Amino acid sequence: MNVEKPEPIPPPGMAAGALDGATDLSRSIAEVTSALRAAIDRLGGAIENARRPGQPLATVAAVTREAPLASLFVAFLLGIAVARRR
Repeated sequence: MNVEKPEPIPPPGMAAGALDGATDLSRSIAEVTSALRAAIDRLGGAIENARRPGQPLATVAAVTREAPLASLFVAFLLGIAVARRR
């Protein structure tokens, strides 16, 4: 009775490793893309709700249309205040 050892399976080559890495990267990019799309949809809905009459963005837009220079001055002062905190 003569039993032969099976030949070992060679490890995957460099090309197979590169393909596995590319597949993993592609899946990761797809997951990030879908998460970003969901976040953008939620943000878009929040902005749309805030633009309704009587909501904060609608009020800010109306004030900006009526007094653009005063709004610019307030935004400038707010920017200075934020920059100094850092």
